[in-house]
Amino acid sequence: MSKESIAVFAGGCFWCAEAVFQRLKGVSTVVSGYTGGAIKNPAYREICTGRTGHAEAIQITFDEEIISFEELLEVFFATHDPTTLNRQGGDVGTQYRSEIFYQDEKQKQQATDFIQLLTNEKVFSSPIVTAISEAKPFYLAEEEHQNYYNGHKTQSFCALVINPKIEKLESYFKNKLK
Repeated sequence: MSKESIAVFAGGCFWCAEAVFQRLKGVSTVVSGYTGGAIKNPAYREICTGRTGHAEAIQITFDEEIISFEELLEVFFATHDPTTLNRQGGDVGTQYRSEIFYQDEKQKQQATDFIQLLTNEKVFSSPIVTAISEAKPFYLAEEEHQNYYNGHKTQSFCALVINPKIEKLESYFKNKLK
C-alpha cells in the first residue's frame, strides 16, 4: 500500500533537479514549475526577470513507503550548492534560489533538522542559505521545460551541467536508483 506525498524543492535550474529526482526509486512523477511568487500562472519569460518572486522548482510525487522525505532532502543537498544565495553555477537571480517549500509541519521540522545536522557536521565550508517556506501554489512550467534532460541529453547545457549531477547521484545514491 503506497503512501503518496508531495515535495517541492527549488535548487537552481529546474531541468537539473527534475533529471536527478526522476531517477529515484519511489518517485512516481517530477514536474518542473514555478512557486513562491506573487502572480498567478507566471510564464518562463516573466519569472526570468526576477520580478515575480517565483523560483524555478520541481514538484515530486513520491511513495513514503519506498523513499522518505529525509532521503529526498539528502539528495537535494548533495546535488546543488545550498550555500550560494540566488545562484547555481552560471544561473543567477532570485528564480535560482535554494528553497524547500514544505507541505506540512512534519516536512518543515525535517527540513529544519536536516539543515541543522549539515551545519553541525560542517558538511559545507560556507553557511547554508536554503530557505524553508510554506508551500505556495505551484504552477507547471511550459511543456518544453518538462522532462527536458531526457529529450536533450546531447545539448551542451545538459552535457556540461546536468550530466555531472547525475553522475554524482549514481555514485553516492546507487541503492536509491530505479
